Amino acid sequence: MVDMATSSGLMPPATDLAHSDGLAPSVAPSLTYSDSSDDQEEPRTAPHTRQRRASTRLIAQSAQDIRRITGETTAEYVGRCCGGGCCLMKSRATELEFEKVDLPDNDAFRSLNLNIGEIPTVLTNVIDLPERTVSFKSIPRPTGTGSPTDSAISFGSNDSPIESATSQLNQLSLEEPSSDPVDTTIQPPKFVQPHPPYHVHPARIHNTRELTKPGAEKRTYHFDIDITDYPEEEANDWKVGGAIGVMAPNCDTVVEDALDALMVPRFQRDKPVLMKTTSGRWPTVWGDDKPRELVTTRRDLLTWCTDVQSYPPTKPFLRVMAEHAAAENEKKILNFLCSAEGQGVFCDFRTGPHVTVSQMLHAFPSSHPPLEDFLSNTQPLMPRFYSLSNDPHESFQTRDNKQHRLIEIAVTVHESNDWRLGSRTGVGSGFFERQAQKVLKAQRAGEKVPDIYVPMFKGLMANPLAKQFNTDGPMLLIGAGVGIAPFRGFVQRRLKQANCANKVWVLQGIRDSLVDEIYSGEWGVHEDEVKRVVQSRRGEGRYVQEEVRNQADLVWYIINSVDGRVFVCGSSRGMGEGVESALVDVAMAKGNLGREEAAEFWKLKKEAGQYIAETW
Repeated sequence: MVDMATSSGLMPPATDLAHSDGLAPSVAPSLTYSDSSDDQEEPRTAPHTRQRRASTRLIAQSAQDIRRITGETTAEYVGRCCGGGCCLMKSRATELEFEKVDLPDNDAFRSLNLNIGEIPTVLTNVIDLPERTVSFKSIPRPTGTGSPTDSAISFGSNDSPIESATSQLNQLSLEEPSSDPVDTTIQPPKFVQPHPPYHVHPARIHNTRELTKPGAEKRTYHFDIDITDYPEEEANDWKVGGAIGVMAPNCDTVVEDALDALMVPRFQRDKPVLMKTTSGRWPTVWGDDKPRELVTTRRDLLTWCTDVQSYPPTKPFLRVMAEHAAAENEKKILNFLCSAEGQGVFCDFRTGPHVTVSQMLHAFPSSHPPLEDFLSNTQPLMPRFYSLSNDPHESFQTRDNKQHRLIEIAVTVHESNDWRLGSRTGVGSGFFERQAQKVLKAQRAGEKVPDIYVPMFKGLMANPLAKQFNTDGPMLLIGAGVGIAPFRGFVQRRLKQANCANKVWVLQGIRDSLVDEIYSGEWGVHEDEVKRVVQSRRGEGRYVQEEVRNQADLVWYIINSVDGRVFVCGSSRGMGEGVESALVDVAMAKGNLGREEAAEFWKLKKEAGQYIAETW
């Protein structure tokens, strides 16, 4: 493998590779070495000062900084901060009388950093109490059912809901005695169906390993997922560059914490209940907007259907909390945040450090909204998507005297600040790390690895990466971090074809090859010739977009070739923006174009399917 810290010079030209395989010489430029490349093991004696990318320069870290820089208030700067129209609200121009309100004395409230001194005695334009769209009715639990949740039930008869629920549950146990009940410890209820016609499938983890090493800024795990038993789907096979969808559940600890904070009695948490919604898609993901009646449990709804940590609380949610706050000071503060007078504080709160729903429940401990109101004003738990990092047509393993078909993915753990734990993981990446640690713990102890599952569905097999991948034509693959993972499958597929061995090149951006270069040595027999690694935290420190400019000849050759394609994958902030700017610079230099003309050139290439950017 060619490493920017260990390479000693020029990349082997593509023509040499072609001759060694008995092929006709290629006219494609090779990956080249430039004076500005960081290919030396030893640092230069007099390194020049290099301008860092703009996104690494801290220019604002508070609402006051934003007002100073833009000349706008936070409410003016944020067009839609909560979706409730708070930025259109106007405070009274007359003088107000204020009163001092005691602030809640707990760590959760202090972590909110609310800049509240005195509060007006009279508040205006306090938003209305939102409509309750979720309700529960108790049902008698019939005997003989294996699971309290029958998520396939939808009522349309003239019987009462309770009678219908009981009848349906009894029919299920009588008519389908051989069918396995849904085990909601490993997969969501059947009504959580993001991808018809199949429900989410619990796929077993065949193996896992950590790709990064101790000291890496972010942890990345590799997963081999067994899809041998995945339901067949004739029109949509697994594809190179495709992605799977994962319905990752909330952590059990987070769910239990929310149930405790909401004062939901323990005997009710796993008891079957008839849930009714008046409108919307919830608790499904992509279902129709319509009323629903479903048998489920309160725990399943919080585990599989409700996102309690990815979105900051909205004004309707705070209004519900205010309505059910027993402490007068907490009620006043919450209503203040929902008023015209508290508009600026609320916007600072919404656009500052990320606040979770659970954090708010602990910050205002006297507020215990009914679970129905809580569910009516929180966001649905959405699926997460992960690109395949292998050629799914060629990955098989033999286990238990049976051949198993595998797909492979890489997951980087996303972390953010947490008021209680210091840091917390994202819903999806945290779930994958917990599953990985279960497997690795058993392996370290020399024990039999238990069956660990991923609730997945065949996701985006027609996403841009999969759709535009072709079996011929030169391609340049540009990625950083875990964004490089899908390109491993690209290279695996292309290097199996002798006529394509000199038609694929990779530019991989990483921080430090010693700790966070993923899939090193796992790209194929010609990895040395096709891949260049660029490090941002070692030596001089360079970004992948700088190497794009260094490889201008190669970029220009590929994008102007028949069926030539340039793929970009990774974070849109920093890397994605930087690569796009670098590509414009290449077009300006090699095509003698002005900046607007160069930008239009790449826009047309994107419309033609030759420039594909998959960023997030």
